[in-house]
Amino acid sequence: MHRYATVLIAASASLSASAGDVVAPHPDPRPVVLVAGLEDGPLKRELAACTDEPVRRTSFSLGHRGAPLHYPEHTRESYVAAAAMGAGVIECDVTFTRDKQLVCRHAQDDLHTTTDILLTPLAARCKEPFRPAQFDAQGALLAPAAALCRTSDITLAEFRTLRGKRDGFEPRARTVEDYVWGGKAAFDALGPGTGTLMSHADSITLFRQLGVQMVPELKQPVVTMPYDGMSQQQFAQRLIDDYRTAGVPPGAVWPQSFSLDDILYWIEREPEFGRQSVYLEDAESASQLPDAAEFKRLRAQGVGIWAPPLFALLALDDRGAIVPSQSARDARAAGLELVAWSLERSGPLGVGQNGWYYQTVDTALRSDSDVLQVLDVLARQVRVRAVFSDWPATTTFYANCTGLD
Repeated sequence: MHRYATVLIAASASLSASAGDVVAPHPDPRPVVLVAGLEDGPLKRELAACTDEPVRRTSFSLGHRGAPLHYPEHTRESYVAAAAMGAGVIECDVTFTRDKQLVCRHAQDDLHTTTDILLTPLAARCKEPFRPAQFDAQGALLAPAAALCRTSDITLAEFRTLRGKRDGFEPRARTVEDYVWGGKAAFDALGPGTGTLMSHADSITLFRQLGVQMVPELKQPVVTMPYDGMSQQQFAQRLIDDYRTAGVPPGAVWPQSFSLDDILYWIEREPEFGRQSVYLEDAESASQLPDAAEFKRLRAQGVGIWAPPLFALLALDDRGAIVPSQSARDARAAGLELVAWSLERSGPLGVGQNGWYYQTVDTALRSDSDVLQVLDVLARQVRVRAVFSDWPATTTFYANCTGLD
């Protein structure tokens, strides 16, 4: 069980799944716990002075898939929770269904781990049906349980009948029920087991009601494009068209993609939206990051915002303290604004192996509270524009306390 399980339960009890009930950001206990665990010093004293301050919404705090540290990602419940934590911008990852309708899912092929589809008649439509785990005579695992269900396997109407759940599965499952509710998904027992799935248009309606800005990510399809006559460029255009149809001003939308072609399409064809499009970095390690010349080329092509994983912007100095990385300095020198992803996604910190997101600063992290040290370097030294978080209350608290918008 996560060490902050009881904190999350207490926080969720104060949140309503009805957007109409969320009229202002709510205080959250997690930042208070994190501040208490910081080593004594100037940062702890500064943040401790703010623990009783009211919460205000801030665009520095980005809800990564909503608030999936506790709520099923890309569900109404997760989005409402993120807004209640003061996230000023919330993400809908955008993919499409069999009838080419846009929906909020992290990937086109994750329904088997993020929804209850395998427990419904729609399981028969999945690309690959459930296969139970295989074991040898001694009980050793030979082949893990598996399935593959895509949004493109079903229509929007069918998609709406599903329920979102915490992403995860049990690789040793012998039954569908164990596969769906085992593994990481078992964390659902701490709170909302399922959540309401959203189309892209649904998310726009909800986000406007919540009073937040929007950061849609155009996900790369796993099906061959063009798909049923829809090209990748048409897919990118349909994302923008949904905002135009809804009357959302371009300044409230931050379209993003890992594909430079998508970014350049928006810059050329939809410049009002493209000028604040976010180019996501897909490097797996620091050695794969762009160099200074590449950052200059990106800026010359019209790219304005570069958004890499946390490790890309951080390094350690000779004393072992967290400092801005060379990539962060090169990107800023090229004139790029910076956004970081994703805070509070790696599980408990201070275990010695703190995960992929912190690979360049691993030895500097001694506890969960050091996430505030990371935030402080990102904000004050790297000077990022915003930070994605799986629990936006933490980024909101830091921004409120230090005077960030």
